[in-house]
Amino acid sequence: MKVVAFNGSARKGGNTADMIKRALAKLEAQGIETEMIELAGKKMHGCIACYKCAENKDRRCAVKNDFLNECIEAMDAADGILLASPTYFATITTEMSALIDRAGMVGLVNGSMFARKVGAAIVAARRGGAMQTFNTINSFFFIQQMVVPGSRYWNMGFGREKGDVLKDEEGMLTMDILGENMAWLMHKLND
Repeated sequence: MKVVAFNGSARKGGNTADMIKRALAKLEAQGIETEMIELAGKKMHGCIACYKCAENKDRRCAVKNDFLNECIEAMDAADGILLASPTYFATITTEMSALIDRAGMVGLVNGSMFARKVGAAIVAARRGGAMQTFNTINSFFFIQQMVVPGSRYWNMGFGREKGDVLKDEEGMLTMDILGENMAWLMHKLND
């Protein structure tokens, strides 16, 4: 089994990445292969509503001049998907929005290709807006018919400067439990 995690932060190796790594460590401890893909610096943009993916039905976006199809391929091959974003003006980053918009359309028009995969959101925030970000990511999972595990609190951590989130003990514990619950669910679904 494999989980692919997407770091939607424009900043590599920051708080969002720290939270992802914490959850992935718990998945790896349960024998699940993991991969983190950083979206920072990658060329990608939102859906252009051409609907060619619905005509082609080839499990790819028809726009092929950016990084998005590599992301869709990784999502298609994985059993579990973590989508992580810092909170930018009370919502997800543009990088995460591009991934959700285009992968979402491709998934829906290709026989619900993400259905019954396990998906979880991770949110980093300086102070506020985290719930809107969390709900936006979860909306992607629900419309894709994915199975979403919970944790002991909403999957968020707080901090501004790189490494600040590591000082958020409750946020880090939430990542530990999220990783454990995701691993448990994936093993149950795979039995």
